Amino acid sequence: MYKASVRVSGALYPHDPAAAAGDAVITSPRIACRHLNVYYGAKHAIRNLTLDIGRNEVLALIGPSGCGKTTFLRCLNRMNDSIEGCRVTGEIHIDGRNVCHGGIDVVPLRAMVGMVFQKPNPFPKSIYDNIAFGPRLHGLASSRAELDRIVESSLRRAGLWDEVKDGLDQMGTSLSGGQQQRLCIARAISVNPEVILMDEPCSALDPFATAAIEQLIDELRELYTIVIVTHSLSQAARVAQRVAYFHLGCLIEVGATDAIFQNPRHKLTEDYITGRFG
Repeated sequence: MYKASVRVSGALYPHDPAAAAGDAVITSPRIACRHLNVYYGAKHAIRNLTLDIGRNEVLALIGPSGCGKTTFLRCLNRMNDSIEGCRVTGEIHIDGRNVCHGGIDVVPLRAMVGMVFQKPNPFPKSIYDNIAFGPRLHGLASSRAELDRIVESSLRRAGLWDEVKDGLDQMGTSLSGGQQQRLCIARAISVNPEVILMDEPCSALDPFATAAIEQLIDELRELYTIVIVTHSLSQAARVAQRVAYFHLGCLIEVGATDAIFQNPRHKLTEDYITGRFG
C-alpha cells in the first residue's frame, strides 16, 4: 500500500491514504470513489483516493494549490480524458455505475454531471439560447413551449429569472460577472443533472455576487449533489456539509464541516486551517 510522507515546516508527518478513506464512508452514497489514481505522464497527481459523496450534500474540497482538488473534480465527469498523457485507474461509481469504464459515453455523463468553471463562460449567444442549448442537444424538449418551460425553470432555479425575463434575447456575455455565473449554473441544470461540480465558482466575483452564488448553492442542494473546489475556508464553512482536505495528491481528512474546522484529526489539516502553510 502506498504511504506518503509529507514534510511541512521541518516536521515529518506520515500519511496512509487508506486511513482517510475510513472517514469518508457514508450510507448509500451518490458517488463512490475507490482506489482512484491519476497520473500526468510520470507525475502521480492523485494517490489511492477512496471517498464517498452523499446525496443532497455539498462537499467542499480544500487544500493548497496543486494538491489535486481540481484533478479529482475533473475525474467525476471524465474531463481529464482530454488531457494528453493523463491516465486514471480505480473506480468512480455514480448511482452504482462505474463511469471510469471504457464503454461509457461521456456526452450523457457530462449532462448527468454538470460543471461550473472558475471563470463564467457563457456562450456567445442570447440568454435564452445559452439555456436551450443543452436541452436541444439532448432532445429534452419536443416543442418550443416545452423548451420555454425548461428555460424559465432553469433560470428560476438559478435565481436569475426576475432579472432577465424581459431580455432573454440579449447576449449572455452582456450580463454582469455574477449574473453570468448564475447563467452558467442555469445552463448546467437545464439538462437535469444528478451532480453539479463547481471549480472555484466565486473566485472572479465581488462579495455581493459571491453571496448570491452561495445562497444559490444552499438552495440547489435540495435537488443535487454538489462538489465544490474552493480556496476560501470561510466559503467552505458556509456552504458545505462536509469538507475534504487534500495535500500533495492525497486525501488527508474528510468529515463534517464543523469537525474539520473545529477539531481536525490530522496535523496537516490543522496546520492548513490555522494558516501555518498553504
